Amino acid sequence: MIRSIELFSGAGGLALGLHQAGFSPVALLEKDKNSCANININIKNDFNGIADWAVVQTDVRLIKYSDYGLNIQFVTGGPPCQPFSLGGKHKAYDDTRDMFPEAVRAVRELRPQGFIFENVKGLLRKSFSSYFNYILLQLSHPDVVACEGMDWTDHLKILEKYHTSNREKSLEYKVVFRLINAADYGVPQQRHRVIIVGFRSDINANWHFPEATHSKEALVYAKYGDGSYWEEHFIAKRNRPEASTTEKRIVRDVDKFALGERWQTVRDAVAGLPNPAHRKAKQFANHELRDGARSYPGHTGSVLDEPSKTIKAGVHGVPGGENTIILDDGSLRYYTVRESARMQTFSDDYLFNGSWTESMRQIGNAVPVKLAAVIGESIVKQMEMVGVANA
Repeated sequence: MIRSIELFSGAGGLALGLHQAGFSPVALLEKDKNSCANININIKNDFNGIADWAVVQTDVRLIKYSDYGLNIQFVTGGPPCQPFSLGGKHKAYDDTRDMFPEAVRAVRELRPQGFIFENVKGLLRKSFSSYFNYILLQLSHPDVVACEGMDWTDHLKILEKYHTSNREKSLEYKVVFRLINAADYGVPQQRHRVIIVGFRSDINANWHFPEATHSKEALVYAKYGDGSYWEEHFIAKRNRPEASTTEKRIVRDVDKFALGERWQTVRDAVAGLPNPAHRKAKQFANHELRDGARSYPGHTGSVLDEPSKTIKAGVHGVPGGENTIILDDGSLRYYTVRESARMQTFSDDYLFNGSWTESMRQIGNAVPVKLAAVIGESIVKQMEMVGVANA
């Protein structure tokens, strides 16, 4: 197992996936009391192998990492995304919720073998490019600390000089990042996220991001090439939609043997769940119907036979039109909490104990469990190959 500490753990999606992969968190640090309470409920319910997890409700700015020793191998976490979210206020470094400086401090003080951080696609916006470069340079050289009161742009210049110098580096990390679509790794959701991974320079990790395992083209072929998708879901030919011109071209031009697995869809994800209005829905936790869903331009529901649109937390509650599903009869309703959890690949026995709005907020902020597991497994495997796992 790789000993880790997680910052900004939220609902636990990242921690759960990494745990499945072989990470063992000594602590999960989270400020939000509802998120902490929710993870603790699952610990008390003896959810799969997390009985020894220690959830610490705290502001990470108050943490003394020396309390956790010097044998932490990885620091992980998803710093709050609101400063960079496309749906937020885009204040970045001027937003008091920007916690990347705390992520850097954790790396500096713990000196782990590596780290994994996740954030929203908006982090790569052109207007944030200089600040994103600043984040990467801080993670690469966490010992190069800004003087008190120094503006971040002045600190960036110092880091650039340090990075391009030939002086011996006291603590250095080799950092890579990639914009990843969770659907490409078997998550039934179009969710684009920036993943930042770093390894300490004395670790010859020789690592790269895992190759995508699922594709849109494979889904198109399963629908309009051999029809296996519709057959799997018992959709009669008369009820199958016609392929678009683009989809016909894909079927004509692709090599079906080189497509990998197909994207997972909303219909795949909700298979086996009864209509939430039916009495049988009570057999599934968090599967209650919520009324009031509506659609409007730019905010329409997810269709059944494609990956879900991104599950969102919402700044002021879940916004109308988002987190909704369009059913076969054309009607629109909100996802239930359980359906949303499935879109984020939480297992059905992982419970959400808050209100619908609070549960959806936690789920919308989470890292898909399966995506975290895929990335974690690739890191564990490589660390084992170079002989530093379980150190």
